[in-house]
Amino acid sequence: MSSRKPIVVVGSINLDLVAVAPKIPAVGETLIGTDFQIHPGGKGANQAVAVALLGYPVHMIGRLGTDSFGAQLRAHLEQTGVDTAGVLSSDGASGVAVIVVSSTGENSIVVAPGANSKLTPQDLDSNLPIIRSAGIVLAQLEIPLETVERLSEICAREKVPLVLDPAPARSLPATLLKNVAWLTPNESEASFYVGDEHDNSASRDVGDTASRLFDLGCRGVILKMGAQGVYLAENRMNGLAIPAFKVVSVDSTAAGDAFNGAFGVALMLGKSPGESARFAAAAAAVSVTRAGAQPSMPTMAEVESLLSR
Repeated sequence: MSSRKPIVVVGSINLDLVAVAPKIPAVGETLIGTDFQIHPGGKGANQAVAVALLGYPVHMIGRLGTDSFGAQLRAHLEQTGVDTAGVLSSDGASGVAVIVVSSTGENSIVVAPGANSKLTPQDLDSNLPIIRSAGIVLAQLEIPLETVERLSEICAREKVPLVLDPAPARSLPATLLKNVAWLTPNESEASFYVGDEHDNSASRDVGDTASRLFDLGCRGVILKMGAQGVYLAENRMNGLAIPAFKVVSVDSTAAGDAFNGAFGVALMLGKSPGESARFAAAAAAVSVTRAGAQPSMPTMAEVESLLSR
């Protein structure tokens, strides 16, 4: 696969501090946890590791701090097969995420960006050869918005498809969205972008939601709906519902990242968007069967095993 164009991931690199509790605590509530773990994470790094573990070449562009976490996170990326030539260093702290996971696998996350907040548009310009080399670029919103905007401009100019995971949800300019080949929100993010944050997602028509996302300017939409599966639309008129794979969920952290990484890999392997979404849904299903973000990312053999069932 070394002769193939790599996937380039531009985004966050964090250390995840994970507490397991019977439920997600309410405001002002203190719970006694049942476990505590430390894992490498960050939506960008998660997606890069997802690609690497599936055996596809991947480059990461991001920033780490000069603390001990930074050295640890860089080493882990390299050990999993991620090319870190585009990962820069900033004085100060690396990014950290504090995650609470319930006994049913739900999660609540607070992210302290650290060095991720210092990734600038100029950093992308200095790594332009890496972006130009890409077959697909994956991005998220845990880095400065102006940097994501610059990335979208570069991808449009260089004719490299951009897959944007619009999380955490925030207002996005139309100039950015028109450069997005695939927008991949989950249910709560989709609600935010179409202005239905208080709507009951169970009663919302996914086709209508996808159509309203097209109104924002993106060229393709994938709605990630957890146990309800995935809805993929290449245009307003044609949508494809892909059922979720039935597995026992342990921890849903980074399932969406597993999906995006696997979707990019499948597209690069020549699969159709529909086939790629099904492949990615299988990767996400494997990921929720074990704890942690990057430790939960599946191998190609594991995804193919689930698909064969």
